[in-house]
Amino acid sequence: MSSILTNNGAMTALQTLKSINKNTADIQNQISTGKAISSAKDNAAVWAISKVMEADVTGFKAISDSLTLGESTVAVAKNASETVTDLLTQIKGKIVAAQEENVDRGKVQQDISALRDQIKTVVNSAQFNGLNMVKGTDDVNILSSLDRSADGTVTTSDITVARQDLTTGAGVWGGGNDISGRITIGGGATQAEAAGNSLALTLTHASLGGSNDITIGGTTISFAQGANATESTSNAMAAINALGLEGITASLTTDGSDGGLTIASTKSFEDVAVTSGAGIAGDGTIGMRAESVNLDTTTGVEAGDGYRISVGGTAFQYVAGSGETMEDVARGLKTAIDAGGLTGITTRVSQDTSTGQWSVKIDNSDPAAASLSVAGITGGQASGGLFGLDNINVTKDPEAALDNIETLIQNSIDAAASFGSVQNRIEIQNDFVGKLMDSMKSGIGAMVDADMEEASARLQALQVQQQLGVQSLSMANQAPQSLLSLFR
Repeated sequence: MSSILTNNGAMTALQTLKSINKNTADIQNQISTGKAISSAKDNAAVWAISKVMEADVTGFKAISDSLTLGESTVAVAKNASETVTDLLTQIKGKIVAAQEENVDRGKVQQDISALRDQIKTVVNSAQFNGLNMVKGTDDVNILSSLDRSADGTVTTSDITVARQDLTTGAGVWGGGNDISGRITIGGGATQAEAAGNSLALTLTHASLGGSNDITIGGTTISFAQGANATESTSNAMAAINALGLEGITASLTTDGSDGGLTIASTKSFEDVAVTSGAGIAGDGTIGMRAESVNLDTTTGVEAGDGYRISVGGTAFQYVAGSGETMEDVARGLKTAIDAGGLTGITTRVSQDTSTGQWSVKIDNSDPAAASLSVAGITGGQASGGLFGLDNINVTKDPEAALDNIETLIQNSIDAAASFGSVQNRIEIQNDFVGKLMDSMKSGIGAMVDADMEEASARLQALQVQQQLGVQSLSMANQAPQSLLSLFR
């Protein structure tokens, strides 16, 4: 049936043309925007995923900026630490030169003071954007990652950079818990005395042979047997004293007994073993003259832990910083005591290889005894990593200066190494973040970008379909005109 009111062919052609026009508009939008999915109506799920990933890319760009800033800050600190190490090495050279008696130690000290002032200048100026990593003890966190879990929760991660304090401050004694039990005076001794220690031997005349030996610190002394025990003992005493062993003297006992011989040692930091043959009783070891202040082997060191040694009523202290050990505490206490300028007092740091215990050995060569006491407390402000540098003085004690400069050099080397390691980590993370952003951008593009080759081919096909649709609609609109011929 034909009708002049309803043109079904035209309606069909029109709907087809509308569909073609819509598809053409979509393809043209893809070509103009470069995206197959440019809004939520194109594909809500894919569009939502892409937007989340685009937000993450923006976040990672900020993280990359943070890492770049952190890397620059750490690089400044590393360069400062390396410079300080070089300057301390120069100071060591001056101190070594001052060990020679025939030098002007006053002029050497002037050079050391100039280098010390330069170290302080380097430390104070080693800042980037106001942040100085070689002053203070608080750690610094550098934003390093954005972590998204499966449930959509987003968290951030940091790279923690430990400050390496290269200042010369003595720190502040705390007011926290008493930790005096972690520092003890060895053997219950309370004094460091100039007299030294001794060992008593008893010579039994009847058991002696014609020639007799006593070995002291690896050196063997032979003496002739006398007519009686008293004469044999006198011979032994004379032989020992005649040998001239440094710090070793022999004397007859004063208790009136025959055959009594006392061997005394004033060696500061060295035990002396004494052995003898038949007819001589009392072998053993003469302990070093220095008293030992021992540090705990079971408890770790926390930042702010303060340890104090008082020598002859004068207190010397060291307050630990973050990440330090009992070795650092021992060396810090030694540095503090050496800087005190006490007459006759010298120190050494040692470790018991069997127990791992660190100790500060304190020797007194002055005839007057010096009382010792110790204390410990938490909650202090840490001493600087170059604590003691201000008090290095080759005009007073060049030997102590040489010992202490080694500790300071090691501290600065450790600081530079720490900064170097974390700088390398930051560089690796920054490189990874850059590659991660590239991968995420590639993934987003794969989801939403238009395939331009396909779009071009589709556009040409749709243009042909559009032309045919227009022609089909034109033909459908002309069909009712054929009904006029029925009325002629």
